[in-house]
Amino acid sequence: MPVTYWCEYAWLPGGVAAGVRVDVTGGRISGVTPDSPRTGTVLRGLVLPGFANAHSHAFHRALRGRTQQARGTFWTWRERMYELAARLDPDSYYRLARGVYAEMVLAGYTGVGEFHYLHHGPGGTRYADPNAMGAALVAAAGDAGIRLTLLDTCYLAGGFGRDLGEHQLRFGDGDAESWAERAAAFRPAGEHVLTGAAVHSVRAVPAWALPVVAEWAAGRPLHVHLSEQRAENEDCLRFYGRSPTSVLADAGVFGPRTVAVHATHVGLSDMSTLRYAGVRACFCPTTERDLGDGIGPARRLHDNGVGLCLGSDSHAVVDPFEEARALELHERLASESRGRFTSAELLAAATDHGSIGRDDAGRLVPGARADLVAVDLGSVRTAGTDPAAVLFAAVPADVRDVLVDGRQVVRDGVHRFVERPAAVLADEIGRLWS
Repeated sequence: MPVTYWCEYAWLPGGVAAGVRVDVTGGRISGVTPDSPRTGTVLRGLVLPGFANAHSHAFHRALRGRTQQARGTFWTWRERMYELAARLDPDSYYRLARGVYAEMVLAGYTGVGEFHYLHHGPGGTRYADPNAMGAALVAAAGDAGIRLTLLDTCYLAGGFGRDLGEHQLRFGDGDAESWAERAAAFRPAGEHVLTGAAVHSVRAVPAWALPVVAEWAAGRPLHVHLSEQRAENEDCLRFYGRSPTSVLADAGVFGPRTVAVHATHVGLSDMSTLRYAGVRACFCPTTERDLGDGIGPARRLHDNGVGLCLGSDSHAVVDPFEEARALELHERLASESRGRFTSAELLAAATDHGSIGRDDAGRLVPGARADLVAVDLGSVRTAGTDPAAVLFAAVPADVRDVLVDGRQVVRDGVHRFVERPAAVLADEIGRLWS
């Protein structure tokens, strides 16, 4: 049965419009009519399409507030991450991820791409169900009311020409064929979940194994960490005599369903390779600055025809507004000029559900999935803000209502299906570190 919503303002493909009637039928938008009389359920403020979190490591959420104050580099941070990974099992991962995904929906995310490499038990011992950890993530997303694209990640080596280290054994399947066999055996139920694949990185998947992953992922989303660290580029050049981009391209990893995550230190020739293959680049600004990765060439990639999307990665914060405006603000710092991206370009990157296999989401148009995010325009942060500039003013606390596939998951700032998400997170993270 059709349901009608009346939006005080809504961000349509042509920009912000007032008095917008949105009709929803069967979880899809069936009509969009600006300048309509008030009718149906009122959504106050500005209604945006649902945000897409294209890159997530759910368990990293337990590192928030426990690593940021320390000195060091990405590589020293990684040791703390390994310590955390060693403590998780399917039950605790479900509890943690349920809280993380609830936090995402409260912030306005309606879909998430989970870069999933925590597959097995301590020492690499398989659970009775070899996909128990993936099943925990699927269940957590379903209970939190968010769509999930589970990107099963191939992770075979501890570095260029090196075996997996002790803390990495949980991530590996032995060889690419065993990875593909396990990944193929996982057929999760539920309309909220899609499956895809990921290459962890060129340092974690040898060149000979890359074609196996690419072949398995044909027609599905395929993500890869690319040139996040200068050291990765340097080590790859020494080992293969080529850049990470060239290694991946030669192995057939790139295509229109591929997303290169970070791309912080790609060169000009790499950009051309990405463009010709139709690859997207996923920037994760809050994580990249938290880890000291550097500022990636977002504007240059965009100008070279590489599509952009955004993710929260390690969840140093879960805030789609901050990820979007940071894309612009980091560019300002690097270029010493303002206005590098328009608000429309930032919103397009922040709502690119095609990056996680959902081409039918991310816009308020008939036929699209009914993902509606209502943002308060009268808070102390947004009061007086031009609705078209809300990405530069709002924070997750300003999200009042969230519909995912037409189902209202957040109402008046409260998650309807996960009671007290903050307590859920505090309890589980406390147990993990105790």
